[in-house]
Amino acid sequence: MLHSRAMKRLAAYLLLILLAACDGGLWNNPYSASEAGQAILYTAFTERPKHLDPAQAYSENEYEFISNIYAPPLQYHYLKRPYQLVPQAASAMPVVTYLDAQHKALPDTAPAEKIAYSVYEIHIKPGMRYQPHPAFARDGKGELEYHHLTAAELKEIHAPGDFPHSGTRVVNSADYINQIKRLANPQLHLPIYGVMSEYIVGLKEYSATLQQALKNHPDDFLDLDAYPLPGVMAVNETTYRITIHGKYPQFAYWLAMPFFSAMPQEVVRFYAQPGMKERNLTLDWWPVGSGPYYLSENDPNRRMVLTRNPYFDSERYPTEGEASDAPLLNDAGKSLPLIDKVVFTLEKETIPYWNKFLQGYYDASGISSDSFDQAVQVSVGGETSVSDAMQAQGITLSTSVATSTMYTGFNWLDPVVGGASERSRKLRQAIAIAVDFEEFVSIFANGRGIAAQSPIPPGIFGFRDGEAGVNRVVYDWVDGQPKRKSILEAKRLLAEAGYPGGVDEKTRQPLVINLDTTATGVGNKSRLDWMRKQFDKIGVQLVVRSTDYNRFQDKIRRGDVQMFYYGWNADYPDPENFLFLLHGAQGKVAKGGENAANYSNPEYDRLFEQMKNMENSPERQRIIDRMLEILRQDSPWLWGYHPKNYVLQHEWLHNVKPNVMANNKLKYWRVDAGLRDKLRVGWNQPVRWPLWLGAGLLLICLVAMRRVLQRREESRQ
Repeated sequence: MLHSRAMKRLAAYLLLILLAACDGGLWNNPYSASEAGQAILYTAFTERPKHLDPAQAYSENEYEFISNIYAPPLQYHYLKRPYQLVPQAASAMPVVTYLDAQHKALPDTAPAEKIAYSVYEIHIKPGMRYQPHPAFARDGKGELEYHHLTAAELKEIHAPGDFPHSGTRVVNSADYINQIKRLANPQLHLPIYGVMSEYIVGLKEYSATLQQALKNHPDDFLDLDAYPLPGVMAVNETTYRITIHGKYPQFAYWLAMPFFSAMPQEVVRFYAQPGMKERNLTLDWWPVGSGPYYLSENDPNRRMVLTRNPYFDSERYPTEGEASDAPLLNDAGKSLPLIDKVVFTLEKETIPYWNKFLQGYYDASGISSDSFDQAVQVSVGGETSVSDAMQAQGITLSTSVATSTMYTGFNWLDPVVGGASERSRKLRQAIAIAVDFEEFVSIFANGRGIAAQSPIPPGIFGFRDGEAGVNRVVYDWVDGQPKRKSILEAKRLLAEAGYPGGVDEKTRQPLVINLDTTATGVGNKSRLDWMRKQFDKIGVQLVVRSTDYNRFQDKIRRGDVQMFYYGWNADYPDPENFLFLLHGAQGKVAKGGENAANYSNPEYDRLFEQMKNMENSPERQRIIDRMLEILRQDSPWLWGYHPKNYVLQHEWLHNVKPNVMANNKLKYWRVDAGLRDKLRVGWNQPVRWPLWLGAGLLLICLVAMRRVLQRREESRQ
């Protein structure tokens, strides 16, 4: 009978579902079951990286990928602090030779003003090889196989892996020179060309030469080999030299950035073929490097995958670190990387990311404000640790102070809050005492930050911890801690500035100060209200002028502001990269530089010029100390705070140490995949009793229906 057969099929389907429910698998596992037990790191990204070409990439979300794909000459030691440069692709630290204007050698102790040129000689490790890629594939005759492709041959090609063959080759010094030349290629968006053209000899003229070549032959491939760059030359297959103007010790830090990685000419030519760009077959989509990983999957709307470069064998795990790093040295001397694959999944919302981390489907996670109280507990003394719930899951917390400064600037050109007069100085000092950044960090950053004493954050040479580093204008040192001066002291300074009770004693008008910001919306209203209350404490009226980003930037460029919010992330861990933000020659209005406050103090500028090209030494520290004291007295900024990074990790993830300067950390990490699989199963067992209950009720209904149908059939007979 039809009804009987249908009910039998339904019962069979139900039985299959129930059997599947008993197979022990994880119903919510977002990954393939075949990945179980493998050395794979699971993490997330929140937005598509715009550039993966090392000549163009400069954003944090881009470096997260390319720093693990490319191998510049230098890198930061993973464990040591303060941050220390060590070789990566280089076999040793570069040898630097100083020359005078006649190109004659000078001693290492020569004063900076005598040095016309610095020559960096870089020896790269022999035998390094590129990732597998079709750009290197050769046919039976030894010719490059895919460098003369037709439209028909590209028809079914959408990724490098679609080509039947791939190849590799040894990295040589010419590849590093080619990449430096690309920093002047007018066809590319080049974020550091402006800086490097002032230092690398001939780079500015080289860019002009390339522009003329493009103008003369707009349809031809721009062959950089046809145009020599005077400031860069190959000595042999594994050695090259870079000549820069003057003495600039910070140049070594640039050599740790992907801008100075190797770029083979074959790859550039491969991607320059007609039809490639239309298929996203470009360096911006499919980078090619000699680092520990290569990009094997790129679906930026879903996931991106880094896979171990099978030809990478040039690095070992560090054998030394800080005194507290003993637990991180269990893998000392092992070949890197320790993880075979890194799977990045797109997560646009913080809640799904957080929930998947708790389920064990992400190996590490940051902490959003929404989940902070669930994840972290803060002791009476201000120390942070994971909550009991996190501790029960074996989750641990790593923290580090970012090499960043979030500050509020005074416009030095403004007649009220700016300038070197005693009146303006005391006004700024009074405001600096009144605005309580310890309170700000506690309320709005969940304690994730430290109030700044100067522009220089911890971990950077020049920063002094403890009493030696306290801003005495704003703080007293009490019982081994900095204590913000009282509001009475702020009011005293305000009165001495000519504004007793917040009223201008000359005009008898209330003092009104404008703060320009791009902060808008409900989320920022509470922060701005808080800032107004800080000014209210000393009787000063704060007017917040919110605007869009482009309008705000225009006002900063014109100097049409009194106070403004700003921030700075270090390009490299040197005090010069922070102190130049207040160098007179970098004034935003006069010079278009990064000194948005337009601060100018002749003594500070003199000391800056003396300090900027010095090697780290006690003498350099003494000069920095004097510079910081000038800044604290002048108070061109409210020094704000240095953010803290919080990272949670599961117990199966090893060798994690925050390193805010290095973006190539993944090669050092290790996962215990067996422990991860075991804990995932325990944390994600489905609750089956509702299914069994529903199945039982359904079976009862089926039996009852069958009886009704049987009776109906019998009544018809």
